[in-house]
Amino acid sequence: MTRDDFNAFCKSLKQTTHVVQWGNADVWKVGDKVFAVCGWEVDDPAFTFKASDIAYEVLQDQPGIRPAPYLASRGMKWLQVYAEPGLSDDELKEHLVMSYDMVVAKLTKKLRAELGL
Repeated sequence: MTRDDFNAFCKSLKQTTHVVQWGNADVWKVGDKVFAVCGWEVDDPAFTFKASDIAYEVLQDQPGIRPAPYLASRGMKWLQVYAEPGLSDDELKEHLVMSYDMVVAKLTKKLRAELGL
């Protein structure tokens, strides 16, 4: 997946917002909460997302996937696809949707209603 593909996919999810921060990283949020990050090198992007407990345990040691630097070191279950073979585009999209869904589920009922989620 390219950085442009990643950004287009994240943009397609309902009520997402995009900011560029942390040294040229594309940061995607829903309800002002981060669900995905692409960065930091333009030509060699790494894709970071929130993971379920099971996905984290299964994927963290797979080739091309690691616990996300900074986030995982603080006890959060975030993974980063940084090299081949990593995940296929379809698998990455599935995990991005799961990350989005986990973040949406933690938003307040009021905010979910305001966002139409």
